[in-house]
Amino acid sequence: MWTLDPSITFLNHGSFGACPVSVQQEQARWRTRLEAEPVRFYLRELEPLLDAVRARLGTFLGCDPDELAWVPNATTGVNTVLRSLALQPGDEVLATDHAYNACANALRFDADRAAAKVVVAAVPFPLASPEQVTQAVLAAVTPKTKVALIDHVTSPTGLVFPIAEIIEGLHARGVPVLVDGAHAPGMVPLNLRALNADWYTGNLHKWVCAPKGAAFLHVPLARQRDVRPLTISHGANATRTDRSRFRLEHDWTGTLDFSPWLTVPAALDVLPAEAMEENRALALEARALLASAIGVPLPAPASMIGALAALPLRDSAATTGPFDPLQDLLFHEHQIEVPVFAWQGKRLLRVSAQRYNTRADYERLAAALK
Repeated sequence: MWTLDPSITFLNHGSFGACPVSVQQEQARWRTRLEAEPVRFYLRELEPLLDAVRARLGTFLGCDPDELAWVPNATTGVNTVLRSLALQPGDEVLATDHAYNACANALRFDADRAAAKVVVAAVPFPLASPEQVTQAVLAAVTPKTKVALIDHVTSPTGLVFPIAEIIEGLHARGVPVLVDGAHAPGMVPLNLRALNADWYTGNLHKWVCAPKGAAFLHVPLARQRDVRPLTISHGANATRTDRSRFRLEHDWTGTLDFSPWLTVPAALDVLPAEAMEENRALALEARALLASAIGVPLPAPASMIGALAALPLRDSAATTGPFDPLQDLLFHEHQIEVPVFAWQGKRLLRVSAQRYNTRADYERLAAALK
């Protein structure tokens, strides 16, 4: 089902995902169809094809399909929204210290351009309850807070944040919320209509296992007028009235390989409904096994774990190269692919759980760590 190198124990699905064989084959068929007659494909066939995929994805995400735009990754989705905000000097933008580095950089970039201020809410890790996250975020709100960028599932610490409660609390304070849901689709159940974020972006090439470059940006109809794509193209002055301006601008930003998005239905067909719970159960099992092996307490309640689990290492020596020495050692000497992050003065080991993983994979890692 997978084309992963059998000589590697692959415990890092979280970084880039992995694509099943049948999904790769479906993507190849779309590329072949494009190359058979590019003009026909792009100008006559593409729009209804994307509409059909969007309808399927809307059902999966629990939202109106017309509220979805295609982006190649969640980082692009975050940048798209931030670049569309009209920040003013003295405004504050809020994030947590668990934010994904690329998106935190985007937040700083746009704040600096507007002479606005980035406020970082410190969320403890280890932590005892999801309420600590909500309390930390809401405590950082001031009358100057114009937007909050909040992760649904954090990348370095592998935590499922109580995103519904955070959104509700921020909205009660008049703060719109941009959710970085890079890891959420396919890992945790999603109903974007019920979640009621102002903007939500997520990857489909991670836990949905679509091809690399498949992601979405969800923008409710009431906010679409203000959200422009990063690349302005033909849609900006199109005279068509059969599609919304949002559709015309975001669906075509130039010549692209659309096969990752067109392959999303095939990816949704591959993984069964029980995959989320099975992956979560395996991640919890792996976390307990590894924590025992290296002698550290579990750093977060089980309710905050999806298909990722991070453990703080007792040795907090700084990492100076592109890879932590332990990560390099595990890869080159033990053929185990697992990330070790430097984060907030700590070193974190993070494992992923996907259907190609078994308990034996984590037992191998535990033995190597010992």
